[in-house]
Amino acid sequence: MINTIFLFILAGLAEIGGGYLVWLWLREDQPYWYGILGSLVLIIYGIIPTLQKFPSFGRVYAAYGGVFIILSVLWGWGVDRKTPDTYDWIGALICLLGVSIMLFAPRN
Repeated sequence: MINTIFLFILAGLAEIGGGYLVWLWLREDQPYWYGILGSLVLIIYGIIPTLQKFPSFGRVYAAYGGVFIILSVLWGWGVDRKTPDTYDWIGALICLLGVSIMLFAPRN
């Protein structure tokens, strides 16, 4: 379970970080190499979820979507300095509950 959580967090940081670098390049007038570096990080992000041990692509990506939402709220708070409001936290908790159900529910 630790490996699962680690890979989800690593994938989230790669996706958000890579996307953020591309954002800075295109929207905030940063140098072109921000875009190149961000694009390379996004390629790495595409590989990381394949390291999960779950057999279902759809389930892994659906669960990762919830983790991505939580990490995005935290990124916005920590990097963009946009304090999440109550509804952001409620939504993030609902996502965490959904991810837990999808990944760890007993199945036949």
